[in-house]
Amino acid sequence: MNYLEFLSALFGWVYTICWSLSFYPQALLNFKRKSTVGSTIDFPFINVLGFASYFIYTCAFYWSPLIRHQYALRHDNHTPTVAFNDIAFAFHALILTVILNTQYFLPSLWGFEQSSGRRPSRLITGIFAGCITGVFLIVFVVASQPPSADPKTSWAWLDVIYVISYVKLLVTVVKYAPQLVHNKRNRSTKGWDISQILLDFTGGLLSIAQLGIDSYLQHDWSGVTGNPVKFFLGNVSMLYDLLFMGQHYCLYRDNRPQGDVEQETHSGRDERERRLD
Repeated sequence: MNYLEFLSALFGWVYTICWSLSFYPQALLNFKRKSTVGSTIDFPFINVLGFASYFIYTCAFYWSPLIRHQYALRHDNHTPTVAFNDIAFAFHALILTVILNTQYFLPSLWGFEQSSGRRPSRLITGIFAGCITGVFLIVFVVASQPPSADPKTSWAWLDVIYVISYVKLLVTVVKYAPQLVHNKRNRSTKGWDISQILLDFTGGLLSIAQLGIDSYLQHDWSGVTGNPVKFFLGNVSMLYDLLFMGQHYCLYRDNRPQGDVEQETHSGRDERERRLD
C-alpha cells in the first residue's frame, strides 16, 4: 500500500466516523431537553428514505456481481469506487435516522412534551411518495427489457441502482430546506444542534478528497462521473452546512434565549413555523 492508498483509506474511515457521529447530537439534544421544539419533523422523515436508498446503492455496487459487471461494461472495465466504509456508514445512518424519527412521531416513548407540528409538510410528503413511485417505474421498465438487450446501451438493473442513488441525492438537496426556513422565521437556531453540522462539513470534505484520490490512482475520472451520488452528496451537504453555520454564528447568534423556544411548545405558532405548507 503506497502513501496515496493509505491516505484514501484513512480519509474514508475518518469521514465515516465524522458523518456517523453527526447523527447523535440532535437526538441527544432532544433527549436532554425532552422536546423536539426548534427542529422540524421534515428532516428526519425524508432522511429515512435517503439513507435507505444509499444503503441499497452501496450494497449493490459493492456486493452484486451483476451490477459490478454492468458498471464495468459502461466504464472501460473499471470497478465502482464504493468502499466498505460507505456501507458501514449507510447502515449506521439508517438505524440512527429511524431512531431519531421515533422522537418526533412517538414522543411518548421518550417521555417528551407533546407539541403540534407532528405531521410532515405536503412538500416533503410529496417528494417522498414521488421518489418511491419513480423507482418502481424504472424497475418496471428494466424488467420489460428483452433478455437479449445489451446492458451497455439498453436499460439495465444498473440504471435502477443509479435511480436509487439519485433519490439519495434529491433527498440531500431538499432535506435541509425546511430547517433553514424554520431558523429564518424564528431568527434563531435554538433546538438545532450545530455540532452535527460541523461534523457533516468535515465528513464532506474528506469524502470528496477520498473520491479524488481513488480516481487519480485508477487514472480514470469516471470514478467521479460513475459515482455521482458520492461526489454531489459531499458538495451539496457542505453548501447547506455553510448556510447553517452562517445562521448560527453570524445571523442569529445572539437571538432569543432557550426559554423562548421552549414556550413554542404551548403556542399556535409552532405548527405553521415548523412546516413548509
